[in-house]
Amino acid sequence: MKKAILIFLGVFVFLIGAAVAIPFLFKDKIIARINKELDQALNAKVYYDPNQVSLSLFRHFPNVSAGLGDFGIVGLEPFESDTLVHADELTMDFNLRSVLFEDFPTLTGLHLNGGELYIKVLEDGRANYDIAKESIGTEPKAPSNFKLGIELLEVKGVSLIFDDRSQKLVMALAEIEAKGSGRFTLDVYDLPLQLSAMIADVNYGGVHYMSNKKFQGETLLHVDLEQMKFTLAEGRFALNDFLFDLRGVIGLPEDGIALDLTFESKETDFKNILSLVPGIYTESFSSLKTSGSLSFEGFVKGLYGENVFPAFDVKLEVKDGMFQYPDLPLPVRDINLNFQAKNETTNLDNTTVSIPVFSMNLGSNPLSGNFSLANLRDYDMEGKLIGKLNLKELTSIFPIDKTQLAGMLDFNASAKGRYDSAAKVLPSMDIRLNLENGFIQNTDYPVPLEKLHAKATIQNQKGTMQDFFMDVSSFGFHLEGEEIEGNLKINDFEALNWNGAVEGVLDLKKLTAIFPIADTKLEGLIKADLKTTGSYTDVEKERYDRLQASGTMDIRNLYYESKDFPQGVRIIESQADFNPQRANLTQFKSQLGKSPLEASGYLSNYMDYLLSDKGVLKGQLNLNSSRFDLNEWMSSSTADTGSEEMEVIPLPENIDFTMSLAADEVLYEKFNLKEVTGNMTLRNGVLQFSETGMKTLDGRIKLNGNYDPRNLAAPIFDFKLDISELSIAKAFESLETVKAFAPIARDITGRVNTNISFSGLLGQNMMPVLSSIDVKGILKVAEAALKDSKILEAVTNLTRLKDGNTLTLKNISIPIVIENGRMEVKPFDLRLWDYQTTIQGSTGFDGSISYLLNMQVPAGQFGAQANSILATISGSEASTSTLIPIALNLSGTYNQPKISLAGGNSIENLLTNALKSRFDSEKDNLQAKATAQFQAAQDSIKQEIKLKAEVVQDSVKKELEKKVNQSTGKAVDEAKTLLKGLIVRPKAKPDTTKINN
Repeated sequence: MKKAILIFLGVFVFLIGAAVAIPFLFKDKIIARINKELDQALNAKVYYDPNQVSLSLFRHFPNVSAGLGDFGIVGLEPFESDTLVHADELTMDFNLRSVLFEDFPTLTGLHLNGGELYIKVLEDGRANYDIAKESIGTEPKAPSNFKLGIELLEVKGVSLIFDDRSQKLVMALAEIEAKGSGRFTLDVYDLPLQLSAMIADVNYGGVHYMSNKKFQGETLLHVDLEQMKFTLAEGRFALNDFLFDLRGVIGLPEDGIALDLTFESKETDFKNILSLVPGIYTESFSSLKTSGSLSFEGFVKGLYGENVFPAFDVKLEVKDGMFQYPDLPLPVRDINLNFQAKNETTNLDNTTVSIPVFSMNLGSNPLSGNFSLANLRDYDMEGKLIGKLNLKELTSIFPIDKTQLAGMLDFNASAKGRYDSAAKVLPSMDIRLNLENGFIQNTDYPVPLEKLHAKATIQNQKGTMQDFFMDVSSFGFHLEGEEIEGNLKINDFEALNWNGAVEGVLDLKKLTAIFPIADTKLEGLIKADLKTTGSYTDVEKERYDRLQASGTMDIRNLYYESKDFPQGVRIIESQADFNPQRANLTQFKSQLGKSPLEASGYLSNYMDYLLSDKGVLKGQLNLNSSRFDLNEWMSSSTADTGSEEMEVIPLPENIDFTMSLAADEVLYEKFNLKEVTGNMTLRNGVLQFSETGMKTLDGRIKLNGNYDPRNLAAPIFDFKLDISELSIAKAFESLETVKAFAPIARDITGRVNTNISFSGLLGQNMMPVLSSIDVKGILKVAEAALKDSKILEAVTNLTRLKDGNTLTLKNISIPIVIENGRMEVKPFDLRLWDYQTTIQGSTGFDGSISYLLNMQVPAGQFGAQANSILATISGSEASTSTLIPIALNLSGTYNQPKISLAGGNSIENLLTNALKSRFDSEKDNLQAKATAQFQAAQDSIKQEIKLKAEVVQDSVKKELEKKVNQSTGKAVDEAKTLLKGLIVRPKAKPDTTKINN
């Protein structure tokens, strides 16, 4: 017995050891195969963390499981900035037998654990999930020996954003849990499915149709791949507590999606449908008292394609519904609803909506109505809504936190007819609303908003635009002794004739204490006395003499602070008066963040701007500031790390402003600008500068030009600069352009004057893209000194001339041109250590330099050596004043210059060749050859740098396009925010069964 036990233990230990060793021994084979198949199958970038590769025989025994941590798939252009799939861990199961005994392992299961999916469809129909590689040309695709025997698909803790911009649909799901098992390699099989998720948002056309709903489903799906049909057997589905059955067939023909589905709710408790009402399905929902019954049923049948829509019929009925919060005294009772949406054709415009019954009692207040819609084409409708609400009772029915209400609200509304804006047809309508003795008080603020009142009538008896009439005969409220009163009448919905007035004082701090605005601080007093009558027809035709608009507005101590404006905006005092032509700003004193600002001026065409989409607001402003910090107000984005990046600032195209500016001091980036004056014009989305001047860098700059961000993916600037007495050293410290194109400025002391034109492309950080800069001009240097330069040191070491660590420059003019990000210095003459010298060459935005120095050096500077060489050549000694031509090539970078002699590899050879060329042929001298060779090399450099510049500029534009695309995806950003609030990631537990790489 003892021997048998020992044998058993030995076998057991062997098997355990083998189970641990097998994954390790075959890991390289499995991982290599995964890499190969992913590369062959996908036209996308695939990544995973090599340090999180694991293998296990125990995790999904009897399969070998390969885990890839931090796994993801990123699409190619135009989706290179979108991650299609990111998984905390992707696990693939392989048949153990195939791993041990076959050449190619068989994939049997896929598990996606934690992560995000982002499915994106562009307006033109291109989708980021279309990443499967296609064979090119007539060459047959290399066959894959990878075997599929998948029997299990599993997803845990994954979120999804579906962004279909062609349909204006955004759907966000959180915490998706899904599991399906079946013989996926067969053409026909059964697939048991389990699915759960949080529906964070469903946004269609900018309207949020569903949010924060829990979905669960379980069904048996019959898959027929031969006919591309998928049959849902009897299944159980739920939205929150609303349970329903869904069954039928989904087919995938070439021309669309064939649907034949029926659904119904077998649960008849009214509470189930109540769980779908926003604000009611909370943690206390289970304790909600309810009664009543419901029925829900319908079908969808037909083809869904580009121009066809399936027929459908959806019915919902609620009878004698009631609910009451457990801690509140009054219920909502006698809820009755009958709803049907139906379409028996393939045209969605033929949809009818019928609500013949809708009624409820809110405490002692009845509410009832009905509605019918004949189609979605000319919107032939009929409906009414009648009710009386005691606002004080609402707080006894619904939990309204920290708020007291009072007042009586009566409304009686009816409408019948068609709405067709093209035909200028409105339904006939009679709507009356009356609010009396309204009262609102927030318990955090002791002062109530009281004497709220509003009386309004909207009528249209004939059903025409001209017959429309709205009369808000009075509206207003009192707030701690201050009151607002007003009225407004509008008739003829086409001409839009109006007559209105508002008068009173509004304390914003008190008002926002009663109606808090999230993450916003707002306070200040607004005193207004405004009256206006007129017609929008007159506004369009600029017949301002027919309009009446008069009054005054006085703002004092207004302060506004929010997430978008954390700097804070304070209007200390502002006064304006109005007439039909313009609004005059007679006084404006403010503090924008740290910056004081005073202004005066006027606005014109403001009525057209306010009342139409095409109106252009015109005006003239005079701005004055003692110290303005622009850095506070540059558009910025804050990453999770807390770092800030400047962003391109868009400008409105419907504003035409002329502005004069005078500021004692302006802070921008690293610059301290003094005595800033000038004129600016904002027109058609372009900001133009005229005669704008400032003191900076110990000099003065005057500029004319414009900033044009109309194409946010390629914002441009174009300026003419007049610079005088600018410090060369400070320019190097502060200007990246000078650092890139004139690194020699680091070692120069002195001042420069210049007139240049300066244009190019701006990057997303609002700084010039060096590769795009174009400049033309002449740099004038009255006097400067170059000291301790590596270039000077290299020249003197090579030529053996006298020590030249310091060089004085006087009265020189340097013609420069920058194209495609390379500065070309045209030939110019100067005295280099008293030697006549011609310099030409270029500096690139990549830091490279390429210059030619043609020097005329007296023979006496080379001493006896030159005389000896000359005597050998000509038979007589040269005089000390004999000029010897020397050509030097300067390349490399400024910090690591490379100096070479044109005409010899040593100073002795150079002198010999130079003297020979001097006596043999003036036409074929050494410097002429060197210049020709240098120019040929420059042409080659220009071509190369142009290609580099195009690559860099293209990259910058693509980055900006990504920013633009991100800003247009507002619905996606909202969905991501919702997902962050719903997803709570548990801490991952260590997997003790895996072998790490």
